[in-house]
Amino acid sequence: MNRSIERILVTHVGSLPRPDDLIALMIAEDQGGQVSETEYDKKLAEAVNSIVAKQVELGIDCIDDGEFSKRGFAVYAHERLGGLTPTGGKRPSPWADSRESRQFPEFYGPITQDASGAPNPSNMQMACTEQLTYKGHDLLKRDISNLSQAVKANNVGEAFVPAISPCDIAGNVLNDYYDDDEAFLFSIAEAMNVEYKAITDAGFLLQIDDPRLINYYVKNPDKSVDECRAWAEKQIEGINYALKGIPSDRVRYHTCYGINMGPRVHDMEMKDFIDIILKINADAISFEAANPRHEHEWKVWEDIDLAEGKSIIPGVITHSSLLVEHPELVAERLIRYASVVGKENVMAGGDCGFGTQAMAEPEVHPTIVWAKFASMVEGAKIASRKLWG
Repeated sequence: MNRSIERILVTHVGSLPRPDDLIALMIAEDQGGQVSETEYDKKLAEAVNSIVAKQVELGIDCIDDGEFSKRGFAVYAHERLGGLTPTGGKRPSPWADSRESRQFPEFYGPITQDASGAPNPSNMQMACTEQLTYKGHDLLKRDISNLSQAVKANNVGEAFVPAISPCDIAGNVLNDYYDDDEAFLFSIAEAMNVEYKAITDAGFLLQIDDPRLINYYVKNPDKSVDECRAWAEKQIEGINYALKGIPSDRVRYHTCYGINMGPRVHDMEMKDFIDIILKINADAISFEAANPRHEHEWKVWEDIDLAEGKSIIPGVITHSSLLVEHPELVAERLIRYASVVGKENVMAGGDCGFGTQAMAEPEVHPTIVWAKFASMVEGAKIASRKLWG
């Protein structure tokens, strides 16, 4: 994993706006239409090459495939795990009966209500009804091949592949087979190890995406911080089990509060979870830091002894506002973190992705995303000049 030895390196969280023609094919397939597999694969490969070229053009150091093949990041693993069965219903809104919706029912009410229409692959409730296995080898091979070709064609130095956390999968699937939650979690971890290891064996960095870990608090309003911490400790054991056989310098870990453009007054605070997250076998940690609810939390790192060789990737641009951050503000944010953990231990990143649900695009208009990325790159240059002289 490259580190900020001579300047602040720039990366991002993963999901990026998809091209319209790819979204059209995904929507058609979701609605039960006939989509040519050959046409889809061709469009996907072209889109991945294009988004890799765009990241290089913008000056991003560590790139990915935009998560273009994952029409819903929280649920893409449903296609890759054997042992899951559709229940025939829809998954409930993640914000239903949360701390947020209880305090702001007028705002969250319309969001948490079920939309009309039949369930589709993006919102279908799945249940585990037999022993879990990994069956997504062909889809995984396609994704690795597309990114490999795009990396070669665009002369990319370093790339990562985001993959969903066992913890997050467990939160989206009903357990109708295993004796308890722990057995269910570790079975998911065992199956997903196949995907994780294939990614690193292909020469890419693996990024574990895990919004559920810190969202568990807001979505379980009757649990205390201590109870959520105890739950999180068990999830970390499952994540580390899923990472068996993979060196920590090939792994990044990302957690955030999801795509919630709401008041966010009940987000779990960093001081209540960061010590747990630092137990993950990953050499880089990515987290929200650019929105007004969490920007002050850089001070928490004054009391953290970051282990040698570890890096942090604070968000210096956010998905939760359409305002484009000024490069000088980006630089200030990076310099703050450099002042408490060391400049070589900081990379620039985002709070979250910008296209996590193909059916909800555009979450943030592509022109705004690219403007934010350009500002992040320029801000990293400003910070580098000030830090290295």
